[in-house]
Amino acid sequence: MKKYLNTPEIYNVNRLESHSDHKYFAENKIFKLSLNGIWDFSYNGAKVWSKIEVPGHIELQGFGTPQYVNTMYPWDGRENLKPGEVPERINTYGVYQREFEILEDWKNSPVFISFQGVESAFELYCNDNFVGYSEDSFTPSEFELSPYLINGKNTLKVIVYKWCSGSWLEDQDFWRFSGIFRDVYLYKIPDIHIFDSFLTSEIDETFTNGILKNKLKIQYVKKHSANIAMKVLDMKKQLVEEIIVPISNNDEIEIKIYMKNINLWSSETPYLYTVETTIYDPTEEIIIEKTYQKFGFRKFYMENNIMKLNGKRVVFKGVNRHEFNCYRGRSITLEDMLWDIKFLKKNNFNSVRTSHYPNDSRWYELCDKYGIYVMDEVNLESHGTWQFPNKISGEKAIPDNNPVWESNLLDRASSMFERDKNHPSILIWSLGNESYGGKNIDNLYNYFKSIDNSRLVHYEGIFWDKRESNSSDMKSRMYATAKEIEEYLNNNPQKPFLLCEYSHAMGNSNGGLHKYTDLEEKYELYQGGFIWDYIDQSIMKKNIFGEDYLAYGGDFDDKPTDYNFCVNGLVYGNRVPSPKVQEVKYLFSDFKIYPKEKSVLIKNKSLFTNLKEFLVKYRLLKNGNPIFSDRTIWDLDPGMEKEFKLNLPELYSSGEYTVEVSLHLKEDNFWGNLGEEITFGQYIYKIGETLTNINKDSITIVNGDYNIGVHGKTFEFLFSKSYGALISLKYKDVEFLEKPLMPNFWRAPTDNDRGNKMAQRHYQWKVASMYSSCEDVSLEKINGEAIIKYKYKLYAGDESYCYLTYKVNSLGELEVTLDYPGFSNLQDLPAFGVTLNLKKKFKNITWYGYGKDENYSDRLSGAKLGIYKKTIDENYSDYVIPQECGNYTNTRWVSIEENNNFGLKISGCDTFEFSALGYSVHELENARHKYELPRVYSTYLNINKIQMGIGGDNSWGAKTLEEYLIKSDQSISFTFKISLNN
Repeated sequence: MKKYLNTPEIYNVNRLESHSDHKYFAENKIFKLSLNGIWDFSYNGAKVWSKIEVPGHIELQGFGTPQYVNTMYPWDGRENLKPGEVPERINTYGVYQREFEILEDWKNSPVFISFQGVESAFELYCNDNFVGYSEDSFTPSEFELSPYLINGKNTLKVIVYKWCSGSWLEDQDFWRFSGIFRDVYLYKIPDIHIFDSFLTSEIDETFTNGILKNKLKIQYVKKHSANIAMKVLDMKKQLVEEIIVPISNNDEIEIKIYMKNINLWSSETPYLYTVETTIYDPTEEIIIEKTYQKFGFRKFYMENNIMKLNGKRVVFKGVNRHEFNCYRGRSITLEDMLWDIKFLKKNNFNSVRTSHYPNDSRWYELCDKYGIYVMDEVNLESHGTWQFPNKISGEKAIPDNNPVWESNLLDRASSMFERDKNHPSILIWSLGNESYGGKNIDNLYNYFKSIDNSRLVHYEGIFWDKRESNSSDMKSRMYATAKEIEEYLNNNPQKPFLLCEYSHAMGNSNGGLHKYTDLEEKYELYQGGFIWDYIDQSIMKKNIFGEDYLAYGGDFDDKPTDYNFCVNGLVYGNRVPSPKVQEVKYLFSDFKIYPKEKSVLIKNKSLFTNLKEFLVKYRLLKNGNPIFSDRTIWDLDPGMEKEFKLNLPELYSSGEYTVEVSLHLKEDNFWGNLGEEITFGQYIYKIGETLTNINKDSITIVNGDYNIGVHGKTFEFLFSKSYGALISLKYKDVEFLEKPLMPNFWRAPTDNDRGNKMAQRHYQWKVASMYSSCEDVSLEKINGEAIIKYKYKLYAGDESYCYLTYKVNSLGELEVTLDYPGFSNLQDLPAFGVTLNLKKKFKNITWYGYGKDENYSDRLSGAKLGIYKKTIDENYSDYVIPQECGNYTNTRWVSIEENNNFGLKISGCDTFEFSALGYSVHELENARHKYELPRVYSTYLNINKIQMGIGGDNSWGAKTLEEYLIKSDQSISFTFKISLNN
């Protein structure tokens, strides 16, 4: 087999021609037998046989090791290989074996076997006879078994190799698995069989009438004349049109049906007709075969350099989606796919890129049914042959112009096209990912353009190859900044702009996403993009204590590895949405809502959906508490905007008011229940002034040698002179502080921070947070209030310092002011505030501010002003590597309490930010897995005037955008108040 494995020109032996994925039936006939289940298995030639589940990965069932690498090839540094050569020392293999028997009525018919996905190459034997060989992990491989079958029990043997020459074309950013990971089944065909069907349509200029075409390839077991009846049924299964034609032993035939008043397919209105094709013998009135296919009339095309669907400019609100399950790897289930579809629809996505390979065929059926636009991508990535550390070079790039790879690539493209061509959800064919340029890429482009005029073709890799090429119908970029996109769009663009990857969702990320969505209305040629990416590729594993955790690269001793770069998802590996989704859902909505005091402007940015399809709810809140609500239904056509009157009560009392208008489902559907919120808008304003408390009682000040004590009827505070900090905070004889209150300028680095070396650049602020020392403390009593002022040396730079001032009144209110005068030659501050280390029992948080999920200065569009409750455990976000999380902006007040509601209240003259967790910023920074975090001994309440934005343009160097930084050369002052939560 070495010849097959090492020869790029040999990628299949005896494999059958690819064809459409339509289903076929006949009454009382069985045409398909599943071979899924438990097979006998030998790993690497072991003499003792084991058992293995099919479908599934070898490495996730106790054999071998999963390995995660991104750009570099898995054998880098272990074996010296040239493109096309295959590792020998580390090329593991598995031998699958099982018995089967042929049904009695199958014995006079040809019998075939279909492997829907095998990674990365395999040999097939039947009764010890060689049947065939195949590569291309992500498209079906089918063979005829008939010549090798015997009566009684037959034995199948499949030898699966982890690496083959084709593995050089499969250098995707994913875990390297092997095995039979998609369905396997036997099938037979009737005497006359529709081998292939190609459904296309023509739609007139009014988008009301169309022609449905069905090009059929007929396969005969026995040649004889028959008729074909093709019916078109609507969504209610009612007959729309029918045509009957004889086939007279023809191998190919085309059937056309003219249709009036057609319903169009789109993401918003995924209307599917059923195309029923029946082959029957008219003389004996016997049905030989019947097929059912779903079909959507839609027209996707380019007009004036703008991509349009059914006459309307389309904006792709998409995400890159790996097939992944934290227990099963890429061997995902139908339940996984259904969950994914629901998630996408629930959160206003309209599109998916199948990064970077054809998906399980069932995925496209779901996208057809529920309305998701698909960019279907050829199984091609050769990233590691041209992009190297700090260097890009096409000298060794494959496939480039090398004829050795030409037919292999065309076969991969053809296999994808033939299987997937009938799915209306697929709008764009993609030529693969990050594989540079060259003639072989051009050939793929020409292939798709020659065979399918109903879709456009995408390829990003030519951006890196400066040779002339026209292998993409659109200008495609990865991780271009919003500024770079505008530069392109303002300089006579010849193609629409599409981001095939952007807003890298690694860890706590997706900051600045609004910078991209703002471009949608500003530039017609900006047509959206696909966030990287959908789901964390984390694998459930047990740690040394026997506890489950989500593992990443290197956790299996898989070396070389790219560690946690596999966890970039909006959804955690266990299919729990991360807090980042809140922002995406809001920004991706087709409806934009702008309330005022008595009215609301609504912009309907959808293409085909009237506002009246949704229930409008509006309410009025005072200081975060609802005081009025109503609901209605309004009429607003797609593409239109209108201001609607709100019937709100007259207001007279002082307070902060919020007018909130939101859209909701009018009825239950597949992905959501009646009343589920689609999007919202808020308008916030104030009436009158807030009254301040008046001191009535006196305070006692004890100026000791080591401590300053301030006492009142219900409180006692101790300010240490020797330790230089507030060390005791008591209300009603209950101590709140676990450790002294100190200034803090640090945050636990996010994945983006690590990628841009924030810690290395800003380390002085960590030093300042950990090691600042008190240089001076003073005490004054003014107007019956005690004023204690500390000066801290920060060690962030020469002579850098800050002041922390406490003002105590007789009500036990502690006003805290942090002043920083500003110093030049220092890096920007990651955060500016203080940390209150409280007793563990104070674990319940209630706040009036932005929520419900964490938000940051550059990721707060989807946050909503309100009153929210969480525990410190609930406030921790399960990013695979612990990092900054649980922050809330625009906070008016936050209360942190025991279970009996006794606790502290923090409020500010201006809004502020806070987080409350069971871990300090330094404990979070030191852990690489959640289980490495210490037990929770206390509550860390971080009160910040501001924290720098989290960024997200990419995770390997892009810094937080300038407007979301905290400048160190500018003075900053922050005042807030601590009081008993009455």
